[in-house]
Amino acid sequence: MKFSPTLAALATWLPAASATIYFAGVAQSSGEFGAWSPTQTRGTGLPGRFGVDYAFISNSGIDTMIDTHKVNLHRVAFLLERMCPLSYGLGAKFNETHFDHFKEAIDYITITKGAYAILDPHNYMRYNDPSSQPFSGSVIGNISDPTAATTAQFAAFWGELARRFADNEKVLFGLMNEPHSMPSQLVFDNLQAAITAIRATGATNMIITPGNAWSGGHYWTKGGDEANSKWIHKLVDPIKNLAVDIHEYLDEDFSGGHLACTQDPVPNLAGVTSWLRHHGLKAFITEFGGSNTTECTSMLNGILDYMAENDEYIGWTAWAAGPFWGPNSPCCTDQRQYGSLEPGSKASDGGPGLYATVWLPVMSKKVPAKLQWSGPANVMGGVLTERV
Repeated sequence: MKFSPTLAALATWLPAASATIYFAGVAQSSGEFGAWSPTQTRGTGLPGRFGVDYAFISNSGIDTMIDTHKVNLHRVAFLLERMCPLSYGLGAKFNETHFDHFKEAIDYITITKGAYAILDPHNYMRYNDPSSQPFSGSVIGNISDPTAATTAQFAAFWGELARRFADNEKVLFGLMNEPHSMPSQLVFDNLQAAITAIRATGATNMIITPGNAWSGGHYWTKGGDEANSKWIHKLVDPIKNLAVDIHEYLDEDFSGGHLACTQDPVPNLAGVTSWLRHHGLKAFITEFGGSNTTECTSMLNGILDYMAENDEYIGWTAWAAGPFWGPNSPCCTDQRQYGSLEPGSKASDGGPGLYATVWLPVMSKKVPAKLQWSGPANVMGGVLTERV
């Protein structure tokens, strides 16, 4: 369908449906740790030592988030280069020891605790060198780069991962974290190949697809022919259980790197919300965050209220918790050490971290009393109940 140039304006008159958030929680970021190198030395931290260089979750942190704060969704990051070591190449052959550690984390969230989990290959649509992510590594599917993994290899990877989790209806497949700086046609081809491979296994799990340009909601309808709004709705899922993965930070350049919140998410999300509504699509915002300033508190409340009020949004995960952050901050502090959203997190001076200053007073209060706690994750939603 030809796309209307006045799409952003549609938000001012299209009626909003009765909105429901089915899933709410946090991103678990530590599984991608331990590979960064200040000298961009290829191979740093690979394969890495589980529990020393990286870890996926803290069971006690998960317990607190689910039992105390009643969240039902965790987005769990991992590196492709650990799941599929460079000696194998990207594809269907996994490092089984690493996979077992990952599956143990996912099973704890979904089976032991009864919540839902998004699988998050945190690779920016790149493979073979995470030493300086988000920029290092060869772009998957780039045929002009002889060192790049192919689109077919990416599909084989997702086919195998989907096969292994197909019997767990509480697992959601997040295809890739933040593709960027590549042709949108290539992003589309990789995503479609992965979707096709997943469904070929018989897996009916919900799939969550990113867009190009860091999956930024504010930029979704911009960029001319490269705009996500020109491409992502053309993806074909034969069982129509496909949602859109949006990221939206509140600082001056939408990077999540700065302390000050200056970008109001409500007007910035108008275009992508109209696009979602126009194409009958649902979305998660799986990364957003802010510091504890007055402006950030207002805007964080704003984005959470916006999702709750617009039927296009069915879930969210805040950035970020994780057992390896320590006093370091995952976003929004100008590199100050204010801690993370991990329960009990402390700042470097021993004071309260972002868990106490952002999660508790702002985000936790916006977790709906009723969420989906049983049944398969589906874009049409499920039965809402309170967590006992």
